Amino acid sequence: MRWALKTVLVAAVLLQAFPQRLLGADDPPTAAERARQDFELMRLLAEAYEQVDTQYVREVDRRRLVDAAIRGMLKELDPYSTWIAPDELGRFEQYLEQEFVGVGIQVQSAGGRLEIVTVLRDSPAWRAGVRQSDLLVEVNGTQVSMLSPAEVSKLISGPLGRSVTLGVRHPGQEEVQRLDVMREKIQMPTVTGVSRTDAGWNWLLDGARPIAYVRMSHFSRVTTGEFREALRQVAELKPVALLVDLRANPGGMMDTAIEVADMFLESGRIVSVNGRAVKERVWEAKSGVEVPTDLPVAILIDRQSASASEVLSAALQDRERAIVMGERSFGKGSVQTVVRMENGRSAMKLTTAGYLRPSGVNIHRYPELKPEDAWGVTPTEGHVVSQTDEQFAVWMKQRDQQDGLVPSGDLAAVLSADAVLRHAVEWANGLQAVK
Repeated sequence: MRWALKTVLVAAVLLQAFPQRLLGADDPPTAAERARQDFELMRLLAEAYEQVDTQYVREVDRRRLVDAAIRGMLKELDPYSTWIAPDELGRFEQYLEQEFVGVGIQVQSAGGRLEIVTVLRDSPAWRAGVRQSDLLVEVNGTQVSMLSPAEVSKLISGPLGRSVTLGVRHPGQEEVQRLDVMREKIQMPTVTGVSRTDAGWNWLLDGARPIAYVRMSHFSRVTTGEFREALRQVAELKPVALLVDLRANPGGMMDTAIEVADMFLESGRIVSVNGRAVKERVWEAKSGVEVPTDLPVAILIDRQSASASEVLSAALQDRERAIVMGERSFGKGSVQTVVRMENGRSAMKLTTAGYLRPSGVNIHRYPELKPEDAWGVTPTEGHVVSQTDEQFAVWMKQRDQQDGLVPSGDLAAVLSADAVLRHAVEWANGLQAVK
């Protein structure tokens, strides 16, 4: 009786969390056959659950077993589908809002290691010396290489104003550096300029001609307003061109990227989305633009430009509103739907669809796609600026050392280490020369 009850309970949980067909076949099964297959699979899973619960050497937390089962199923799908347990949901929602108590980093599992993929500028982690591409080895002395990003986030989280010790290994170094990082309320600007001034941001690159430079670090709820204000200030400077730097931009909120793209476009398609269980949806630009149509625009991307930054780049490239420069983008164009579970106490972030650029070409780099296939965003012909891994690492270090911004008054020094920006400046100067 106890086993039968557990079978029903586990099957109910898993069918709610993972409703699609669990056993594939060349010919679609009948409804009766599918129900039989599902029952057999649920019975197998329930049997495994029963054995662990009753026979494992030590008593186990049954809730953790169910969480682990769901998490394991989603992990089998792709790196972006995840399970958010009740004790993790608050941090997840805070991250969506881009305002939270923490240290300002995001980690990702890569080859059995935890790589730091995002360090928010001016965050406690950034000020302590943590950098993108560092490996996270320890948290308060605990080895974390075998933990999931969610488990690591839980270790790092804690009360506002208290410190946490992060053990990181910088690229090319064997020694683990232990850094004390104070937890703070994180609210970061997402749109920045060339350098800070007492009044805000300097938006012009120092040089012979006025070239506006705007960098977007990620896309959050505040990005649209910040970019609109940046455009207002840029318009007063009458630049010959606008450079929008999306390098190392991991994405963020897709609606925000669509809103930003709409500022450049008078009409027409921005992006579309479809999936097996998702009806095609198309986003069109509304009439009226906020970026003058006669202002030349260049988008700077690299191998770490992903998701929402790829949607923006692809839209402006396909609509011939901007030149795209740099390296091919990351290729993350899948849609994750947040499904609320347990009356909102937990959630499942499940990949449900993929984004298509205005031309209809897929953005996501699915596992079977090769480099020669169409995915992501490739720089406009004549504007590819390739970098070796070593050159990319040098640029990342230079960018991090200067807060990811170009220091006013030292353009030549910056351009010597930034081939993509150098190419963009040459392009903008060339536009001025033919006028």
